[in-house]
Amino acid sequence: MTAAGPISASQPPSTGKLNIDHLAHFVPHIDAASSALDQAGFTLTPFSAQSHRLESGGPLVPAGSGNRCVMLREGYLEFLTPTADTPIAQQLRTAIQRYTGLHLIAFGTADAEADHARLEKNGFNPLPTVALQREIGTEHGDETARFSVVRVPPGTMAEGRIQYCQQHTPQWLWQERWTRHANGARGLAAVILCVADPQEAAQRYARFSGLLAQLAHGQWRIDTQRGALLFVTTDQLRQALDVTVPALPWIAGYVLTVDNIATTRTRIVAGNCSVREIEGGRLLLEWPNAVGGFIVFQAAGAALPAFAYIQPFVFIEKNEIHGNR
Repeated sequence: MTAAGPISASQPPSTGKLNIDHLAHFVPHIDAASSALDQAGFTLTPFSAQSHRLESGGPLVPAGSGNRCVMLREGYLEFLTPTADTPIAQQLRTAIQRYTGLHLIAFGTADAEADHARLEKNGFNPLPTVALQREIGTEHGDETARFSVVRVPPGTMAEGRIQYCQQHTPQWLWQERWTRHANGARGLAAVILCVADPQEAAQRYARFSGLLAQLAHGQWRIDTQRGALLFVTTDQLRQALDVTVPALPWIAGYVLTVDNIATTRTRIVAGNCSVREIEGGRLLLEWPNAVGGFIVFQAAGAALPAFAYIQPFVFIEKNEIHGNR
């Protein structure tokens, strides 16, 4: 095993801390989702089938799901699809019936068992910790990526599958070749949750994570060591971004940092994607139905958007926009 490189080495949080490790779209057709991602200028990892052990020391069995990922220099995005008739696959299909898009938020942790104990203490009734793994090709041959995942019973967190993920082999996930994207995407800075009651949701996530929920300028948020959760109402989201809300609650989208916003805009427009300019020189990309949700792109180092005060959007490159607007 080779030593972890600088990108992979920085992924797990410090002991006692959490970060936003990754988000996952649940998609019905991985090929259609892959085409949209390629069009938007993302580099995708090869498709990988997942397997897991249902109990410690038990046999390795197919999970009934598979994924492709967008690996960023800070965090990653997962695009997960059902592949068989298993409980995991059925959970994916049930979620997709509500809407195609984001259904999973994974807090990165350095100690999954400690998080399991805290969830149990706080009344979340966590399921037994699951050992997941999948095969990953590297430039030097095949390796096995391994994770410890802590989940709570379906429905415990109304927004979706909210879980903890301890990365045991980050060097196999964050290979340098997968972290370079034509659109300049760099890092996962925030996830945006559209909910009926932002205060209730933020305080529930505070109990779930052990982190502080804060109200600033009319918006509830939780900050991790890397990445934030932003809680907004339907009205806030519509006023800020003029997007259609398919259901409540809705893990609506995320904020990605980029190296150069002008380069990002040029590449996305060239891909004939639905892109608009919003407050602060940010860009909004609305995913097609094959992926679901949206991305806010912003320059690295910029403050996160304050959805209570975002000004109305303006179109950019109007003659190039492809979509339903």
